[in-house]
Amino acid sequence: MERMKLVQVLSLFVCALIGNVLSGSSHDFQDLRDREGVLTFLEYSEAVSSSSSVIDEPLMVGLTLIQGADSKGAVCLDGTLPGYHLDRGSGTGKDSWLIQLEGGGWCNTIRNCVYRKTTRRGSSKLFEKQLPFTGILSNKVEENPDFFNWNRVKVRYCDGASFSGDSQNEASQLYFRGQRIWSAAMEYLMAEGMQNATQALISGCSAGGLASIIHCDEFRELFPQSTKVKCLSDAGMFLNAKDISGGRTLQNFYSGVVSLQDVQKSLPSTCIDHLDPTSCFFPQNLVAAVRTPLFLLNSAYDVWQLQSSLAPSSADPRGTWKECKQNYAQCNSSQIQFLQDFRNQMLDAIKVFSASNQNGLFINSCFAHCQSERQDTWFADDSPRMGNRRIAQSVGDWYFDRENVKAVDCPYPCDNTCHNLVFNDVVSNITFSQSTRLISTSLNLPIIFLVSLCSLRTTGFKFVQ
Repeated sequence: MERMKLVQVLSLFVCALIGNVLSGSSHDFQDLRDREGVLTFLEYSEAVSSSSSVIDEPLMVGLTLIQGADSKGAVCLDGTLPGYHLDRGSGTGKDSWLIQLEGGGWCNTIRNCVYRKTTRRGSSKLFEKQLPFTGILSNKVEENPDFFNWNRVKVRYCDGASFSGDSQNEASQLYFRGQRIWSAAMEYLMAEGMQNATQALISGCSAGGLASIIHCDEFRELFPQSTKVKCLSDAGMFLNAKDISGGRTLQNFYSGVVSLQDVQKSLPSTCIDHLDPTSCFFPQNLVAAVRTPLFLLNSAYDVWQLQSSLAPSSADPRGTWKECKQNYAQCNSSQIQFLQDFRNQMLDAIKVFSASNQNGLFINSCFAHCQSERQDTWFADDSPRMGNRRIAQSVGDWYFDRENVKAVDCPYPCDNTCHNLVFNDVVSNITFSQSTRLISTSLNLPIIFLVSLCSLRTTGFKFVQ
C-alpha cells in the first residue's frame, strides 16, 4: 500500500513535469527549462527512493497564496498571486526560520516568457498544491539534524528573473515583478511570526541560489542586529565563462533577462556603480561585497552549467561533446582539461570571498546540481563528503559557528563519494550514479510507466545509485 501511495504521488509530479517542461517549441536554451524542471522533480524521487536513512515518506506541505499581493503589483508572470509552503517550527526551533527560494531557470525574451507563464514557473494556477519537504526542508532529525524543527518555508518562483526586476509588457500581458514578489513574501512571512525570529537562514537552489545572493543583505536588514542571520546559495555560482566555441552563451542569455525585466533595479549598488547590469547578475561579481555571512555550496563541475552554458548544442554543431555531456566518464582528455579550467575559474572567482572568516564553502568535485534539496546528497548514510563531513554537517557547523568551513575538493576524479547526474539525451533519460556502486532501484518501472501514461513525448527517468 505504501508503494502504491508513493507511485500515486509521483504520478502527479510526472504529469505536471511533462506538461510544463516538454511543451513548447525548441530553443537553444530549452535546457534552461528542461534540465531545471527534471532536476526539481528528482528532488522528490531521490528523497524517497535512494537514501538508506529515509524511514518515512517525506512531509507534504500545502500551498498558501499571498492574498492581497496583487494590490501591490506582486504577481507572477501571468498576473496570478505568488505563494509559498510553510511548515511551522516546534520546540527549540519555534523562533528559528529557514526560507528557501525555489529555482527554475529564467526567461530572456517575450516569446520565452509567454511560454513560461503557461507553466508552474510563471503561474500559480499551475503550482503543485503540496510539495515534499526533503533535504534541508525535512522535518526529521535523522534527515536534517540542525534545521528539522525550524519554521521552514519554500517560496515559489514564478517571475523568471531570480526574484528580481520590476517591469511589464502590456502587449503580451507579462508581469515581471520578481522584486515585488520577494518583498511581498517577506512582509507576509514577517507578519506570520518571522519578525520574532532569533535565528534565520535564507537559502536557494540554482536560480534561487542566485536570488539568495542578490537578496542576502536585504534579508539581513529585515531583522534586528540581535537576530542571527546568514545566507546559503546552493548551485547558484553561475560563471561568465566562455563556452566550448569561445562564445559567451550565458552572458548573452543573462543580457536578455536583465534588460527585459529591468533587473538592474534589484542589483546591489556596490556592483552597479562600476559594472554593467548584466555583469552584476553574475554571482562572481557580487559575493565578495555581500556583508552578511554567506555559504556557497556548489559543484566545481555543475551539471546545469555544463549542459546549458558551457557545451550547449548551439556551440557544438558537430556534436563532439554529446557523449561527454551524457556521461562524464566518456569525456576525452581535452574535454576534461576544459572542465578543469572551468573549475579553476570558479576557484579564482571566490578567492576574495573565501578569505573572509564569516563565509563558508563546500565546493565538491561532483557532476551535480542542487545538493541541499535532495535527501541523498544533503544528509544520508552515503551522502557526498569532504573530510568525512557531509553537506548538512558542513552547513550546520558554519551556521552555528561550531567550525570554520572552507571545504574545496581535489579535482575530478578523486572523490568517490559523489552522487553524479548523468544525462542521456538519446532517450531523454537522467540517471543518478554513485562512484562507488551502480544498483538499479525498484522505482524505475513504475515511474517510467507513469511517464508513458502522461507523456506528450517519449520520455523516461532512471534512478540509479
